[in-house]
Amino acid sequence: MKNRLLIAFLFLSTIYTHAQYGYRDSNRIGITIGVNQMTLNTDNFQTKAETGWNGGLSMRGNFYNSWDMIYAMQFSENNFSVATKYNGIIDEDVKYKLPSAQISLQLSYVILENHLSFEFGPIVQLNGKLKLDADKENNTINGTTLRAIDIIDVSKFNLFPTVGITAGGKHLRFNVSYQYGVTNLLGNLNSNNQGNNLRGNASIINGNMIIYL
Repeated sequence: MKNRLLIAFLFLSTIYTHAQYGYRDSNRIGITIGVNQMTLNTDNFQTKAETGWNGGLSMRGNFYNSWDMIYAMQFSENNFSVATKYNGIIDEDVKYKLPSAQISLQLSYVILENHLSFEFGPIVQLNGKLKLDADKENNTINGTTLRAIDIIDVSKFNLFPTVGITAGGKHLRFNVSYQYGVTNLLGNLNSNNQGNNLRGNASIINGNMIIYL
């Protein structure tokens, strides 16, 4: 999955550089590191947001007048917890880890050149299976007959519209963004005949530091 995303990112970067041939000095490669907080919004069971991490690459360049265009690839570990019962009687939150990779294309309105901008655009996210501690796999999810391990095979593809603000200097900036998943993260469980009509939409708040080369 990571190799395919890297190839896609390099392909987009080549197209972008060619399109911006007359503005090559404006193209900026950024290294991103940061944290995220993911919430799984669902009526099927009780969840709680947890903190994860981000890391990735981006390319920012002039698009038109006060607008920049940003291509980015980000790898993340998104975390959330679900209320369960151990041995059917003891309340226990089970923490899930969601490994994911994102490719985004965003428009950026430059408010103050090299200092402040507002971004928005679509993000495509590819997901792995949820991970949890082995000793909690057989916990029962509150309000259901599902075991904790029964919900790990989530949907592999999600679409996230996002908005954010980036502020700082020419070579170091900080970005805060909000993403909301419009696709059903739990939809794959229904297609796997779990029989529970599960639905859940992920929302993610990111706080990233961007180092521009």
